[in-house]
Amino acid sequence: MTRERKFTGKHMAIVFVGAFGVIITVNLVMAYSAVSTFPGLEVKNSYVASQKFDERRAAQEALGWTVSAQQTDGVLTLEITDEAGAPVEVRELDVLLGRPTHVKQDSEPAFVFNGSAYVAPAELDDGNWDLRMVATAEDGTEYRQRLKVRVSR
Repeated sequence: MTRERKFTGKHMAIVFVGAFGVIITVNLVMAYSAVSTFPGLEVKNSYVASQKFDERRAAQEALGWTVSAQQTDGVLTLEITDEAGAPVEVRELDVLLGRPTHVKQDSEPAFVFNGSAYVAPAELDDGNWDLRMVATAEDGTEYRQRLKVRVSR
């Protein structure tokens, strides 16, 4: 004789706790992953940074520079040109290259001006990269730009 099994309240409680346990566990893992890979704040105090935003933007636009970046055959090229399309050599250049979503692969490429653009060796994996540059013009004007670099082979 076979014994008939019944689905009781105890069984329902186990299914209920198990299902919500899986949901809560997945949410906690996703939240931890999001927080642990977030690169952080752009500025320490956004209110203070906003006070001179228009002034800095106007000075930067007055330079008339056009900036672009690309990676080809293991070489990262950063082109800065003036309004006439001539290459610009800056007094100082600071660049941070990294992924938009985490800081694990951040690096500071050693750019060298070759007469027409800034070049640096860079073996980048496929995908999206952020190039954050701060260039100081000969007159002392600071030029800040974040460029997207898409690498695909």
